[in-house]
Amino acid sequence: MPEGLLMFACTIADIIERFTEAEAVVMGDVTYGACCVDDYTARALGADFLVHYGHSCLIPIDATQGLKMLYVFVDIKIDTSHFLETLRFNFTPGASLALVSTIQFVSAVQAAAQELRAQYRVCVPQCKPLSPGEILGCTSPRLPQDTDAIVYLGDGRFHLESVMIANPGIPAYRYDPYSKVFSQEHYGHERMRSARQDAIRTAARARCWGLILGTLGRQGSPRILQHLESRLRALGRPFVRVLLSEIFPSKLQLFPSVDAWVQIACPRLSIDWGEAFSKPLLTPYEAAVALGDVEWQPTYPMDFYASQSLGPWTANHGTPQPPGRKPQVKPPTPLAPTDGAEGTQDPNGPTDAYGDVAGTQPQRD
Repeated sequence: MPEGLLMFACTIADIIERFTEAEAVVMGDVTYGACCVDDYTARALGADFLVHYGHSCLIPIDATQGLKMLYVFVDIKIDTSHFLETLRFNFTPGASLALVSTIQFVSAVQAAAQELRAQYRVCVPQCKPLSPGEILGCTSPRLPQDTDAIVYLGDGRFHLESVMIANPGIPAYRYDPYSKVFSQEHYGHERMRSARQDAIRTAARARCWGLILGTLGRQGSPRILQHLESRLRALGRPFVRVLLSEIFPSKLQLFPSVDAWVQIACPRLSIDWGEAFSKPLLTPYEAAVALGDVEWQPTYPMDFYASQSLGPWTANHGTPQPPGRKPQVKPPTPLAPTDGAEGTQDPNGPTDAYGDVAGTQPQRD
């Protein structure tokens, strides 16, 4: 379960043991998101049934390692009246609004959308297999260019930055349901793209590659690992495999012979904190660019878990979809020469990347 729910873990375990004949074991390892379903550890502990609290069904229940699986959603109820009043105060009638959130507030987003449709053109976008309105830090939908604003309901910026990266031309706003503050948010798109392009150029000259398979729950995708291995073999590039639960600069420095790394764990680790590593730390998409499999996209793709994704370096690429639906990809553009990017991100805990709040909209208290 997420760290914020661990305070209830012992109570939940007691309830399970009281009303069943089962022995309950609390897995207290960090759980960042739905990608951290740890069925491997549960199986090693001899568990028969795994209950995952707080996240959406990102890992199918029929894909776990011989375990029965139950997802328990956490639906946080909020008073949407202030949220609705705030949006009406800040946006003129007829505006096109895209409402997004994390899974905990999706029901509130749906309720708000119903109320707003009388005055606004409201979209609750979906990036399958996620729920309508749900976004992840690595997976967000592309929105129509005539969308006037993205409105994110939730605290923090990590998930919001995902949809901002996927839609750089659309203004983004955040409503914090706890503080009831409504703010316009900004992201340093040019700086991020420059930093990632520099890392790709450096990696393209690498002799020895390192492939990191994340072992924190289901973050790592063996299928993506196999794809990258086959590409490197075809190109005659030597590589080494490394399994890590969490990735730190000091750990990778223990492999001096590796010239460039590709991490199959969380794409945001490279996007947000890649500059903290002494060697290029690429995402699978960036590795595909460096190896010549795809050209750099003008809009950075945030499709790591999307069913309709750019290529086989994503976790669910090729998942069968209803007929007539095809992924929308903008024409590629080649990498442009740059002078590099300034600054270094701290891998141990920055909350915002390449930008911060640069002003607020009028708000009601």
